[in-house]
Amino acid sequence: MDAIDALIRPDRYPLSSRYDPRWLLDLDMGPHPLWQLEDLLPALDLRPGMRVLDLGSGRGATSVFLARECGVTVTACDLWLDPKLVEGALREAGVEDSVTAVQADVRHLPFPDDAFDAIVSIDAFEYFGTDVHLLPLLLRVLKDGGAIGMTTPGLEPDPYEADVPETVSVLFGYEVAAWHSPDWWRRHWELSGLLDGIEASWLPDSRENWILWNRAVREVKGAEKDQVLAVLEELDGQIGFVMAAGRKRPPAA
Repeated sequence: MDAIDALIRPDRYPLSSRYDPRWLLDLDMGPHPLWQLEDLLPALDLRPGMRVLDLGSGRGATSVFLARECGVTVTACDLWLDPKLVEGALREAGVEDSVTAVQADVRHLPFPDDAFDAIVSIDAFEYFGTDVHLLPLLLRVLKDGGAIGMTTPGLEPDPYEADVPETVSVLFGYEVAAWHSPDWWRRHWELSGLLDGIEASWLPDSRENWILWNRAVREVKGAEKDQVLAVLEELDGQIGFVMAAGRKRPPAA
């Protein structure tokens, strides 16, 4: 089995395996986003007809998945990408009637209060979610009792509790300051006082999944070396992806 075919794993990821890995690699903005989303889904309890904000949606792969597999209406929101670049992928996937692409800053979301039943963010929360002022701004657009769930790179021990492995620090630089452990994210959200039912954990086999993804990327690009892959394969400590989820707490009576 070549590295690209290794991304089809119906026994482990039955929903994600319905998608051509080459299509997904063409939309590449980070380690297999559909695997991360599929692992996160049980914590979200999404139902057909719900309105979902896909935050940091990149080139649209996760939005396509949400619309197809969950039957929800999606707003694909990303700061860096022009919506016109995303709309092509949405049309190709046949979800243009279910997904709307929007370019916006998470700190200034152009949506009314209580606009969404759920907020999902795959491999993007590290860019804004460590700010203690962010969660109140974000939860404004989520209805009471609505779910929020995210995945993000993480390190164990937390980068604020121990030295970061030198190879990781050299490769990723200042970004690793946001690569927090599950315990850090749980406490960060608890301190907000805005969420109930908070859960945080490592995504299963996330380091190994990251390795599989980067092997496929290397094959597509025809590259002989991949610095990220080399670090992942050699690192003894815990590196991978963290998930966190919770529900917006209704205001006190």
